[in-house]
Amino acid sequence: MTVVVQSGISRSTSGRDLVWVLAGTVIFFGLSAAFELSEKVLALTRPWERYQADELPGVFLFMALALAWFGWRRVLEARVELARRMALEKQLAETLVENRRLSLSHVQVQEDERKQLARELHDEMGQHLNAIKIDAVSIRDWSAGISEDIYGAALSIIDVTNHVQNTIRDMLRRLRPAGLDELGLTAALEHLLTQWQARNPLTRATLEVDEADAAIENLKENESMTCYRLVQEALNNVARHAQARNVVIRFARQGAQLALNVSDDGTGASQITNTKGLGLVGMRERIEALGGGLAIESAVDEGFRIRAVIPVTRVAT
Repeated sequence: MTVVVQSGISRSTSGRDLVWVLAGTVIFFGLSAAFELSEKVLALTRPWERYQADELPGVFLFMALALAWFGWRRVLEARVELARRMALEKQLAETLVENRRLSLSHVQVQEDERKQLARELHDEMGQHLNAIKIDAVSIRDWSAGISEDIYGAALSIIDVTNHVQNTIRDMLRRLRPAGLDELGLTAALEHLLTQWQARNPLTRATLEVDEADAAIENLKENESMTCYRLVQEALNNVARHAQARNVVIRFARQGAQLALNVSDDGTGASQITNTKGLGLVGMRERIEALGGGLAIESAVDEGFRIRAVIPVTRVAT
Protein backbone atom coordinates (compact mmCIF):
# COMPACT_ATOMS: atom_id res chain seq x y z
CA MET A 1 0.00 0.00 0.00
CA THR A 2 2.81 2.40 0.84
CA VAL A 3 4.51 1.82 -2.50
CA VAL A 4 1.31 2.57 -4.41
CA VAL A 5 0.79 5.86 -2.56
CA GLN A 6 4.38 6.96 -3.12
CA SER A 7 4.13 6.06 -6.82
CA GLY A 8 0.93 8.07 -7.11
CA ILE A 9 2.55 11.09 -5.45
CA SER A 10 5.55 10.81 -7.79
CA ARG A 11 3.33 10.73 -10.90
CA SER A 12 1.35 13.73 -9.66
CA THR A 13 4.53 15.75 -9.11
CA SER A 14 5.93 14.75 -12.51
CA GLY A 15 2.70 15.78 -14.28
CA ARG A 16 2.69 19.17 -12.54
CA ASP A 17 6.33 19.79 -13.47
CA LEU A 18 5.63 18.85 -17.10
CA VAL A 19 2.79 21.40 -17.22
CA TRP A 20 5.17 24.07 -15.91
CA VAL A 21 7.76 23.15 -18.58
CA LEU A 22 5.19 23.40 -21.38
CA ALA A 23 3.81 26.66 -20.03
CA GLY A 24 7.31 28.11 -19.69
CA THR A 25 8.12 27.08 -23.26
CA VAL A 26 5.00 28.83 -24.60
CA ILE A 27 5.76 31.97 -22.57
CA PHE A 28 9.39 32.00 -23.75
CA PHE A 29 8.23 31.63 -27.38
CA GLY A 30 5.85 34.53 -26.95
CA LEU A 31 8.55 36.75 -25.45
CA SER A 32 11.02 35.74 -28.18
CA ALA A 33 8.49 36.62 -30.88
CA ALA A 34 7.57 39.90 -29.22
CA PHE A 35 11.17 41.09 -28.80
CA GLU A 36 12.52 39.38 -31.97
CA LEU A 37 15.14 37.67 -29.88
CA SER A 38 16.67 35.65 -32.73
CA GLU A 39 17.23 38.77 -34.87
CA LYS A 40 18.86 40.56 -31.95
CA VAL A 41 21.12 37.61 -31.20
CA LEU A 42 22.07 37.46 -34.92
CA ALA A 43 22.83 41.17 -34.93
CA LEU A 44 24.99 40.85 -31.81
CA THR A 45 26.95 37.90 -33.18
CA ARG A 46 27.47 39.27 -36.72
CA PRO A 47 30.69 41.19 -35.80
CA TRP A 48 32.07 37.88 -34.52
CA GLU A 49 31.30 35.96 -37.68
CA ARG A 50 34.93 34.99 -38.15
CA TYR A 51 34.71 33.14 -34.84
CA GLN A 52 31.46 31.40 -35.87
CA ALA A 53 29.70 32.92 -32.84
CA ASP A 54 26.39 32.73 -34.71
CA GLU A 55 26.57 28.93 -34.31
CA LEU A 56 26.41 29.17 -30.51
CA PRO A 57 22.57 28.96 -30.27
CA GLY A 58 22.62 25.64 -32.11
CA VAL A 59 25.49 24.41 -29.93
CA PHE A 60 23.63 25.40 -26.77
CA LEU A 61 20.52 23.63 -28.07
CA PHE A 62 22.52 20.46 -28.70
CA MET A 63 24.11 20.73 -25.24
CA ALA A 64 20.66 21.11 -23.66
CA LEU A 65 19.44 18.01 -25.46
CA ALA A 66 22.60 16.12 -24.48
CA LEU A 67 22.18 17.13 -20.84
CA ALA A 68 18.55 16.00 -20.98
CA TRP A 69 19.71 12.62 -22.34
CA PHE A 70 22.41 12.47 -19.65
CA GLY A 71 19.82 13.19 -16.91
CA TRP A 72 17.44 10.58 -18.35
CA ARG A 73 20.21 7.97 -18.24
CA ARG A 74 20.99 8.83 -14.62
CA VAL A 75 17.29 8.56 -13.73
CA LEU A 76 17.17 5.06 -15.23
CA GLU A 77 20.28 4.09 -13.26
CA ALA A 78 18.77 5.53 -10.08
CA ARG A 79 15.59 3.51 -10.62
CA VAL A 80 17.59 0.32 -11.12
CA GLU A 81 19.66 1.04 -8.00
CA LEU A 82 16.53 1.86 -6.01
CA ALA A 83 14.88 -1.38 -7.09
CA ARG A 84 18.03 -3.30 -6.17
CA ARG A 85 18.20 -1.66 -2.72
CA MET A 86 14.52 -2.31 -2.09
CA ALA A 87 15.06 -5.97 -2.98
CA LEU A 88 18.05 -6.13 -0.64
CA GLU A 89 16.08 -4.45 2.15
CA LYS A 90 13.26 -6.95 1.68
CA GLN A 91 15.74 -9.81 1.76
CA LEU A 92 17.38 -8.34 4.86
CA ALA A 93 14.02 -8.01 6.60
CA GLU A 94 13.17 -11.61 5.77
CA THR A 95 16.59 -12.73 7.02
CA LEU A 96 16.10 -10.78 10.24
CA VAL A 97 12.72 -12.44 10.82
CA GLU A 98 14.26 -15.85 10.17
CA ASN A 99 17.18 -15.06 12.45
CA ARG A 100 14.83 -14.08 15.27
CA ARG A 101 12.84 -17.24 14.75
CA LEU A 102 15.99 -19.35 14.89
CA SER A 103 17.22 -17.45 17.93
CA LEU A 104 13.94 -18.05 19.74
CA SER A 105 14.04 -21.71 18.75
CA HIS A 106 17.62 -21.99 20.01
CA VAL A 107 16.70 -20.40 23.33
CA GLN A 108 13.75 -22.76 23.69
CA VAL A 109 15.93 -25.80 22.96
CA GLN A 110 18.51 -24.56 25.45
CA GLU A 111 15.93 -24.08 28.19
CA ASP A 112 14.41 -27.50 27.46
CA GLU A 113 17.85 -29.09 27.80
CA ARG A 114 18.44 -27.26 31.08
CA LYS A 115 15.04 -28.35 32.34
CA GLN A 116 15.73 -31.98 31.41
CA LEU A 117 19.20 -31.87 32.97
CA ALA A 118 17.84 -30.34 36.17
CA ARG A 119 15.19 -33.05 36.39
CA GLU A 120 17.77 -35.80 35.91
CA LEU A 121 20.11 -34.29 38.49
CA HIS A 122 17.28 -33.98 40.97
CA ASP A 123 15.76 -37.41 40.41
CA GLU A 124 18.75 -39.62 39.65
CA MET A 125 21.66 -38.00 41.46
CA GLY A 126 19.51 -36.88 44.36
CA GLN A 127 18.15 -40.35 45.07
CA HIS A 128 21.56 -42.03 44.86
CA LEU A 129 23.21 -39.42 47.07
CA ASN A 130 20.45 -39.83 49.64
CA ALA A 131 20.99 -43.60 49.56
CA ILE A 132 24.75 -43.13 50.07
CA LYS A 133 24.14 -40.74 52.95
CA ILE A 134 21.65 -43.10 54.63
CA ASP A 135 24.14 -45.97 54.38
CA ALA A 136 26.94 -43.78 55.73
CA VAL A 137 24.79 -42.67 58.68
CA SER A 138 23.98 -46.31 59.42
CA ILE A 139 27.67 -47.24 59.33
CA ARG A 140 28.51 -44.27 61.56
CA ASP A 141 25.93 -45.26 64.15
CA TRP A 142 26.94 -48.92 64.03
CA SER A 143 30.68 -48.22 64.32
CA ALA A 144 30.42 -45.75 67.20
CA GLY A 145 32.49 -47.17 70.03
CA ILE A 146 33.55 -50.20 67.93
CA SER A 147 36.04 -48.89 65.34
CA GLU A 148 37.37 -45.36 65.19
CA ASP A 149 38.62 -45.86 61.61
CA ILE A 150 35.22 -46.97 60.30
CA TYR A 151 33.49 -44.23 62.29
CA GLY A 152 35.83 -41.57 60.81
CA ALA A 153 35.38 -42.93 57.28
CA ALA A 154 31.59 -42.82 57.68
CA LEU A 155 31.77 -39.18 58.83
CA SER A 156 33.96 -38.36 55.83
CA ILE A 157 31.45 -39.96 53.46
CA ILE A 158 28.62 -37.95 55.06
CA ASP A 159 30.58 -34.69 54.71
CA VAL A 160 31.42 -35.37 51.05
CA THR A 161 27.81 -36.31 50.33
CA ASN A 162 26.56 -33.10 51.94
CA HIS A 163 29.04 -31.10 49.85
CA VAL A 164 27.96 -32.80 46.61
CA GLN A 165 24.27 -32.30 47.49
CA ASN A 166 24.84 -28.59 48.10
CA THR A 167 26.74 -28.30 44.83
CA ILE A 168 23.96 -30.04 42.90
CA ARG A 169 21.36 -27.89 44.65
CA ASP A 170 23.22 -24.77 43.49
CA MET A 171 23.46 -26.18 39.96
CA LEU A 172 19.73 -26.84 39.95
CA ARG A 173 19.02 -23.24 40.90
CA ARG A 174 21.15 -22.02 38.00
CA LEU A 175 19.70 -24.50 35.52
CA ARG A 176 16.06 -23.98 36.44
CA PRO A 177 14.64 -21.20 38.64
CA ALA A 178 13.17 -22.59 41.83
CA GLY A 179 9.37 -22.43 41.82
CA LEU A 180 8.97 -20.98 38.32
CA ASP A 181 6.90 -23.90 37.04
CA GLU A 182 4.90 -24.50 40.21
CA LEU A 183 4.51 -21.04 41.78
CA GLY A 184 4.94 -18.61 38.87
CA LEU A 185 7.32 -15.83 37.89
CA THR A 186 6.64 -13.54 40.86
CA ALA A 187 7.47 -16.23 43.42
CA ALA A 188 10.56 -17.26 41.45
CA LEU A 189 11.81 -13.67 41.35
CA GLU A 190 11.15 -13.21 45.07
CA HIS A 191 13.17 -16.35 45.75
CA LEU A 192 15.95 -15.07 43.49
CA LEU A 193 16.04 -11.72 45.30
CA THR A 194 16.10 -13.44 48.70
CA GLN A 195 19.13 -15.49 47.71
CA TRP A 196 20.84 -12.54 46.05
CA GLN A 197 20.18 -10.38 49.11
CA ALA A 198 21.81 -12.99 51.33
CA ARG A 199 24.97 -12.88 49.19
CA ASN A 200 24.93 -9.07 48.93
CA PRO A 201 23.75 -7.80 52.34
CA LEU A 202 24.93 -4.22 51.68
CA THR A 203 22.55 -3.76 48.74
CA ARG A 204 18.77 -3.59 49.13
CA ALA A 205 16.78 -5.24 46.32
CA THR A 206 13.10 -4.44 45.81
CA LEU A 207 10.54 -6.09 43.51
CA GLU A 208 7.50 -4.06 42.41
CA VAL A 209 4.77 -5.67 40.32
CA ASP A 210 1.47 -3.97 41.30
CA GLU A 211 -1.12 -4.15 38.52
CA ALA A 212 1.30 -6.04 36.26
CA ASP A 213 1.07 -9.10 38.53
CA ALA A 214 -1.74 -10.69 36.50
CA ALA A 215 0.17 -10.10 33.28
CA ILE A 216 3.45 -11.67 34.37
CA GLU A 217 1.69 -14.72 35.81
CA ASN A 218 0.08 -15.47 32.44
CA LEU A 219 3.16 -15.15 30.28
CA LYS A 220 4.24 -18.07 28.15
CA GLU A 221 7.11 -20.18 29.43
CA ASN A 222 9.76 -18.65 27.16
CA GLU A 223 8.57 -15.14 28.02
CA SER A 224 8.65 -15.85 31.77
CA MET A 225 12.10 -17.39 31.46
CA THR A 226 13.37 -14.40 29.48
CA CYS A 227 12.15 -11.99 32.17
CA TYR A 228 13.73 -14.14 34.87
CA ARG A 229 17.07 -14.39 33.06
CA LEU A 230 17.13 -10.64 32.43
CA VAL A 231 16.60 -9.88 36.14
CA GLN A 232 19.22 -12.51 37.02
CA GLU A 233 21.78 -10.99 34.64
CA ALA A 234 21.01 -7.46 35.82
CA LEU A 235 21.51 -8.45 39.47
CA ASN A 236 24.80 -10.15 38.60
CA ASN A 237 26.00 -6.94 36.95
CA VAL A 238 24.93 -4.89 39.96
CA ALA A 239 26.87 -7.19 42.29
CA ARG A 240 29.99 -7.08 40.11
CA HIS A 241 30.19 -3.50 38.90
CA ALA A 242 27.56 -1.11 40.24
CA GLN A 243 28.58 -0.66 43.92
CA ALA A 244 24.95 0.22 44.52
CA ARG A 245 23.00 0.57 47.75
CA ASN A 246 19.60 0.01 46.20
CA VAL A 247 18.31 -1.83 43.16
CA VAL A 248 14.65 -1.81 42.07
CA ILE A 249 12.98 -4.31 39.74
CA ARG A 250 9.69 -2.95 38.48
CA PHE A 251 7.04 -4.50 36.21
CA ALA A 252 4.48 -2.22 34.56
CA ARG A 253 1.66 -3.06 32.16
CA GLN A 254 1.50 -0.66 29.21
CA GLY A 255 -1.41 -1.60 27.00
CA ALA A 256 -0.38 -4.61 24.95
CA GLN A 257 3.15 -4.52 26.36
CA LEU A 258 4.85 -5.50 29.59
CA ALA A 259 7.71 -3.22 30.65
CA LEU A 260 10.46 -4.51 32.91
CA ASN A 261 12.72 -1.89 34.48
CA VAL A 262 15.82 -2.57 36.56
CA SER A 263 17.51 0.48 38.06
CA ASP A 264 20.22 1.00 40.68
CA ASP A 265 21.89 3.95 42.41
CA GLY A 266 25.45 2.79 41.75
CA THR A 267 28.45 4.43 40.14
CA GLY A 268 27.13 4.15 36.59
CA ALA A 269 29.28 4.85 33.53
CA SER A 270 29.86 7.73 31.12
CA GLN A 271 29.25 5.47 28.12
CA ILE A 272 27.90 1.97 27.59
CA THR A 273 29.85 -0.58 25.61
CA ASN A 274 29.02 -4.16 24.78
CA THR A 275 32.58 -5.45 25.15
CA LYS A 276 32.07 -6.54 28.76
CA GLY A 277 28.33 -7.00 28.77
CA LEU A 278 28.03 -10.16 26.73
CA GLY A 279 25.30 -11.37 29.07
CA LEU A 280 23.16 -8.34 28.29
CA VAL A 281 23.93 -8.70 24.58
CA GLY A 282 22.52 -12.22 24.75
CA MET A 283 19.49 -10.93 26.65
CA ARG A 284 18.90 -8.30 23.96
CA GLU A 285 18.81 -11.04 21.34
CA ARG A 286 16.37 -13.11 23.40
CA ILE A 287 14.04 -10.16 23.96
CA GLU A 288 14.16 -9.07 20.31
CA ALA A 289 13.38 -12.65 19.31
CA LEU A 290 10.11 -12.23 21.24
CA GLY A 291 9.35 -9.05 19.29
CA GLY A 292 10.40 -6.75 22.14
CA GLY A 293 13.26 -4.34 22.76
CA LEU A 294 15.97 -3.65 25.32
CA ALA A 295 17.44 -0.26 26.23
CA ILE A 296 20.31 0.47 28.62
CA GLU A 297 21.01 3.92 30.02
CA SER A 298 23.69 5.13 32.40
CA ALA A 299 25.59 8.19 33.57
CA VAL A 300 28.42 8.70 36.03
CA ASP A 301 27.14 8.48 39.64
CA GLU A 302 23.58 7.93 38.40
CA GLY A 303 23.56 4.14 38.17
CA PHE A 304 22.30 1.90 35.42
CA ARG A 305 18.76 1.70 34.04
CA ILE A 306 17.74 -1.34 32.02
CA ARG A 307 14.36 -1.27 30.31
CA ALA A 308 12.87 -4.22 28.45
CA VAL A 309 9.54 -4.17 26.63
CA ILE A 310 7.83 -7.43 25.67
CA PRO A 311 4.55 -7.74 23.73
CA VAL A 312 1.90 -9.49 25.82
CA THR A 313 -1.07 -9.44 23.46
CA ARG A 314 -1.68 -13.13 24.18
CA VAL A 315 -1.98 -12.55 27.92
CA ALA A 316 -5.47 -12.76 29.31
CA THR A 317 -6.65 -9.65 31.14
